[in-house]
Amino acid sequence: MKKSIKALTRPLIGSLRDLLPVILVVVFFQLIVLQQPLPNLMQMLSGVALVVLGLTLFIQGLEMGLFPVGESLAHALARKGSLFWLLIFAFSLGFGTTVAEPALIAVAEEASEVAAQAGAIANDQSVQEEYADGLRMTVALSVGLAILLGVIRIVKGWPIHWMIMGGYVLVVIITAFAPREIIGIAYDSGGVTTSTITVPLVTALGVGLASSIRGRSPMIDGFGLIAFASITPIIFVMLFGMVMH
Repeated sequence: MKKSIKALTRPLIGSLRDLLPVILVVVFFQLIVLQQPLPNLMQMLSGVALVVLGLTLFIQGLEMGLFPVGESLAHALARKGSLFWLLIFAFSLGFGTTVAEPALIAVAEEASEVAAQAGAIANDQSVQEEYADGLRMTVALSVGLAILLGVIRIVKGWPIHWMIMGGYVLVVIITAFAPREIIGIAYDSGGVTTSTITVPLVTALGVGLASSIRGRSPMIDGFGLIAFASITPIIFVMLFGMVMH
């Protein structure tokens, strides 16, 4: 019992330490700059406690579940020696985790409402849902292809910096031709894909795969998949906007 309490206390302290700068900023501006008391103090303290607890459980869940699952699957597929199934798994993982990403769902719904208000699409519920679903599927497809490309890079040993630079050059070129209404959404889509669900599994996949292939370094080759997952949604969403508009 004591060991369990001690094992939980350390992550709780770590989470509180991570959140402390945010808390200090809020308190400083509220008390020093605005010179006003904190509103709903008890409610705020309860919320902070829940955030600390939630963050602690989330990190523990990643360490116990998602990271081991991603790495073990990567090891197993690498030992199997089937590039086809490895690429299918990479694409499916990128697509599936992105579709389930809460941040992407929120951004897609907000984008459909704004597009309807701006007259870019019909101000109809079914049209807005279709627009939001199309945006989500576009981003999910792009992330699936990005993870697939990243896995090929690890297997082949291609240098990541040339691929990343090429991706951003393509982003700049497409930005010049994309509708102004979609550019901001596209750039935000590149950020929402690197959130709570996608990042742990994709990172575990890259590290596990690099560890399983002779001549590959988990530090040098295992990371970088998230960068691909950030660039390709920008490109695909701008292309989606060009088609829709």
